[in-house]
Amino acid sequence: MLKIRLQRVGRKHEPSYRLVLTDSKNSTKSGKYLEVLGNYDSRRGEKSEFKAEKITHWLGKGAQATGTVHNLLISKGIITGKKVNVLPLKKAILKETTEAGAENTPSPEAKVTPEPEEKATEEATPVEA
Repeated sequence: MLKIRLQRVGRKHEPSYRLVLTDSKNSTKSGKYLEVLGNYDSRRGEKSEFKAEKITHWLGKGAQATGTVHNLLISKGIITGKKVNVLPLKKAILKETTEAGAENTPSPEAKVTPEPEEKATEEATPVEA
């Protein structure tokens, strides 16, 4: 499957990206790509250049854009649609319960019944009247 994704180029602490068409099996840092479709500088948004005709051509052929590229193309007006949430969902941190701790703590669904008192045994000394 063909993907349109960003490939990082540039120096340390100065990121700029190349928009490339590549096979999805290729690693992002392998450097293998079929075609350069533009460039994107995240620090200077005005210097970004995209080849809109080539991008729409490859999307029409069945290439998939990654989430970030999809959002970029929508903001630049090359394609239409809704933006995709690419950030992962934040989940609450749950405390792990151990097996021993789970046995000792009653579940909120269980009804609490008082334990019956022990009956006096016959071995106890009788009270003389």
